[in-house]
Amino acid sequence: MVLFSRSIRANLRVPVARISGEIDIVKICSLASGSNGNATWIATDRVRILVDAGLSRKETLERLRRAGEPADRIDAILITHEHIDHVAGILPLARGAYQEKKADVPVYMTPITARAIDWAEYTPKLEHFQAGTSFVIGDVEIFSFTIPHDALDPVGFTLKTQGIKIGVVTDLGYIPESVKVHLRNCDVLLLESNHDLEMLKVGPYPWSVKQRVMGRNGHLSNDVACDFIQNELNTTTSTLILGHLSEHNNHPAIVRLVADQALAGRALFTRLVIAEASQPTEVFCY
Repeated sequence: MVLFSRSIRANLRVPVARISGEIDIVKICSLASGSNGNATWIATDRVRILVDAGLSRKETLERLRRAGEPADRIDAILITHEHIDHVAGILPLARGAYQEKKADVPVYMTPITARAIDWAEYTPKLEHFQAGTSFVIGDVEIFSFTIPHDALDPVGFTLKTQGIKIGVVTDLGYIPESVKVHLRNCDVLLLESNHDLEMLKVGPYPWSVKQRVMGRNGHLSNDVACDFIQNELNTTTSTLILGHLSEHNNHPAIVRLVADQALAGRALFTRLVIAEASQPTEVFCY
C-alpha cells in the first residue's frame, strides 16, 4: 500500500485531519487493465466503487483480497462502455448475494450503453445518466464525459472526493480538447497507453483491425500518451497510471521507457505506474 496525504496545489503534500482527528483516506487501485479485462477500485470511508467490471466475480474478489482491500461490499459499479472487457463480470457482481449486506449493487451507465448489453435472465438495478452529466454516490462526485471510441456511447470519468480528483480514461482513439479539460488538476490519472505503433504495424492483427486500433475511434498509442504527458499533464498529478496495454503490440518496459522520457525535464512530482492485465497495482491512498 502506498500512502499519500491529501493534495495541496503546490506539489507539497501534508496530512489533513478531520475535526475528529481521523485522517481522510481515499483509495485507488487498478485491479486489471487490458484487453482481457478492466476494473478500477476507488474507495472512501463511506463508499466502495468499481469502475468497469471486466473480470469475473471470482477474479474481481480475489484481486481485491490480493490488494488487501475488503471484498465483502461493492456499493456501485460505473460502466464506461459495453465492450466485453469492461462488462464481462457485471451480472454476478451486481447481484450482490455474496455481499455482507446482501443487496443488489446499482450499476451506473448511459441508457444507450444499457441497451447494448444482453441482460439474459437478470437485469441489475440500473441508474442511468447522460454522457456529460454529473452525479453523486455517497461522498464522491462523479463527472462523465464523452470519449472517441468505437462503442455506442463511451464515456470517461473523473471522481472528486475529500479534495482529491481521480481521472479514469482508457479506450479512446485520440485526446480531444474537451477530454483534456476534464483531466485538468487530477491527483491520480489512469490513462491509456495501448500500443507501440511499430509493433502494431508488424504485429499479428489483420490489417482491418490495425486500422481500427490506429483510428480516431480506436486506442491511444504510446506516442499520443507521451505527447499528453509532455504538454498537458498537470503539476498536481502525483500518480500517473498508464494502462490498457496491448498484449501483442506493446510491452510494459517500452511504455515505462518512453513515459519516463516524456516526464524528464518537467520537474513533476509524479509517480509513474504501469498497470497490468494479470495483477492489481498497489493501493494508492490519499
